[in-house]
Amino acid sequence: MGIAGQATRARSDGPRRTILDGVTVQPPDKPGFRISDADRERAATRLHHALAEGRITVSELEERLTVVYAARYEADLVPPLADLPGPEVAPVAAVPSTPSGPPVVLRAGMSTIKRTGDWDVPARLRLQSSMGTIVLDFCDATIHHPVVEVEVDVGAGSVRLLVPDDATANVDDVASSMGTVRSKVPSRPRPGAVHFVVHGRTGMGSVTVRRRYQVGGLKF
Repeated sequence: MGIAGQATRARSDGPRRTILDGVTVQPPDKPGFRISDADRERAATRLHHALAEGRITVSELEERLTVVYAARYEADLVPPLADLPGPEVAPVAAVPSTPSGPPVVLRAGMSTIKRTGDWDVPARLRLQSSMGTIVLDFCDATIHHPVVEVEVDVGAGSVRLLVPDDATANVDDVASSMGTVRSKVPSRPRPGAVHFVVHGRTGMGSVTVRRRYQVGGLKF
């Protein structure tokens, strides 16, 4: 059975040991986070480079690209890239499950809510804004949790999350009808860095995750 068939079993039954050209690959016990189109394109680029360098054949490229573009989880990208040089595709750090317990709710309505400086960040936040603005600056805050869950419920308002330089954030589960959802930080968790899991909905509003800008003494 080819790589594509093996990858299909991995998605339905969980990651399994795969053999590529006699090399045994043991994917992570957990499939990891769902991947984005950008993750698939990065994997495809590595395969094209491998072809150009003579590491794989055209038929191998086609077979592996089939697996890459069908991948849904991080673990699905391990078999087609396992025997090639380059950065690891599998998650480099085990990320705890999404925090449990009731969230802290911030309701903006048509007003503005800001949190800046040194403030204690709860494990779970629910941000509600009909036509208002919510700005949460996590850069100088005290964060005791490796994962912070942020649920957004935005009508025509806006939510802006300013995260520390080493933080990561996944916004794949934010649904948007006529609004915008942007993240300018890596989506894959990093060892020792806080990871934000953002989900929910926005109608005509916006949800933005980015680093904090600094110009002179001004931070925004």
